[in-house]
Amino acid sequence: MTQRPAFLALVIALSGAACLAPAAALGAAPGAEQRTDLSPKDRQRVDAVTAVTTDFSKPEPFEAMAGGAATSTAPVDANAFSQFSANLDFSAREQFSLGNALFSKLWVAAPSSTQASDGLGPLYNARSCLSCHIRDGRGHPPEGSGDATSMLLRLARPARTPAEQAMIDRHDLLNFPDPTYGEQLQDLAVPGLAAEGEIDIRYEEQPVTLADGTVVTLRKPRYDVSKRAYGPLAQDTTLSPRIAPPMPGIGLIEAIAEADILANVDPGDRNHDGVFGKAAVVRDHRTGRLTLGRFGWKAQNASVRDQVAAAFSGDMGISTPDRLDPYGDCTVAQTACHALANGVQPRLGDSEAPDPVMDLVTFYSENLAVPMRRDVDAPEVLAGKALFYASGCASCHRPKYVTQRNADEKALAFQLIWPYSDFLLHDMGEGLADGQTVGTAGGRDWRTPPLWGIGLTKTVSGHSFFLHDGRARSLTEAILWHGGEAERARTAFSALARHDRDLLLKFLETL
Repeated sequence: MTQRPAFLALVIALSGAACLAPAAALGAAPGAEQRTDLSPKDRQRVDAVTAVTTDFSKPEPFEAMAGGAATSTAPVDANAFSQFSANLDFSAREQFSLGNALFSKLWVAAPSSTQASDGLGPLYNARSCLSCHIRDGRGHPPEGSGDATSMLLRLARPARTPAEQAMIDRHDLLNFPDPTYGEQLQDLAVPGLAAEGEIDIRYEEQPVTLADGTVVTLRKPRYDVSKRAYGPLAQDTTLSPRIAPPMPGIGLIEAIAEADILANVDPGDRNHDGVFGKAAVVRDHRTGRLTLGRFGWKAQNASVRDQVAAAFSGDMGISTPDRLDPYGDCTVAQTACHALANGVQPRLGDSEAPDPVMDLVTFYSENLAVPMRRDVDAPEVLAGKALFYASGCASCHRPKYVTQRNADEKALAFQLIWPYSDFLLHDMGEGLADGQTVGTAGGRDWRTPPLWGIGLTKTVSGHSFFLHDGRARSLTEAILWHGGEAERARTAFSALARHDRDLLLKFLETL
């Protein structure tokens, strides 16, 4: 296929030469510090390499290496998300392998003959990390078979009193759990105990007509809990569905300098793109320090280790040194749950998954490599990239960063990476609202998910369900659900001719 320079020139002209203002131009958010890990020479290099491109006639330098030197160049197949960071040394690769074994480990109910593996539940959603993150990929709603293993419902109520609101304002709590069912619905239980209930999803078809007459049918979900085993939910409890997010690159995300993320906060909309963004402020569960949330659908966790500890406790009912309660999300109202045995073995430590387990699973999670991009120099991909920028998608899906020089993991330090996210919270409109406040995030707010690897969803996970609850059955549907701060980008996409929409989608499929 030949280049289309006239078309590209038109796109650039329509985008005003640069539809995405660089972070340096926006300036740091109020109170944000500048990076301290860079020398003046490094600062110049970083500014140059992360500057927003205006040239869509060829790929940018190193664009194919989405995870920098850590990028996996393994053949693209169903295991594309399960490769280790390519620049790990031999010793670190051994740690990765051990972490992989623990990530895949099936936990069992206590007591059992396999004492190092018991402690599951008593209420739980999955028996292993891999049960939700199948092949380290994206989860899905319970389609067809009704299997809800990789999807759950978060349960929370708002503050009811000024004192409760003050706790949220101080970031002591993210919200308040349902008094009976806790922080999430557990649809599985150990023998002799009733599971809490089942997710009930009903879809309403909503046709959307695009500018060229194409009709796309969206499905709007309604959520409820059926087969409730412990009585009613509180009247003000909200239900927020979440599918398991893909795993690759999360260690690199943690290695991004906090200042580089905060620099994209734009409360006054200084560049007039309709995009504001706000930082999630959370309290580190080990140090108590207020820090930037960057993991989870509402950016409720500050670090990969935070995310791992929360999943062990909430999803599997397994205690760790970071969360010592062996009964996980069992509430005080669930007395039968607390009457059962737990898997704490004093000779191994005071938790069911003691320190070596947490350390290794965290290391494994941090070093799941981002796959190398495909076809970055194809003319139709470059044209789609230009349309992605011109449509305003890159206002939230920020293309690239250079990670910190002093990152904890050497393999992840000072890498040029391409996650396509600003990792901020954005109002995504009423269509995607779940009504659930999670700390800084309101009921319409969601963290911008990274896009790297999104084009391999079908290859790895065997499906093409997107967004936080998998309602979108294609990338087109996912874009058309965007509202709020993303309304302009959605409108721009809807206004494109079919050929140009296909070009933009082709670009996304190479990420």
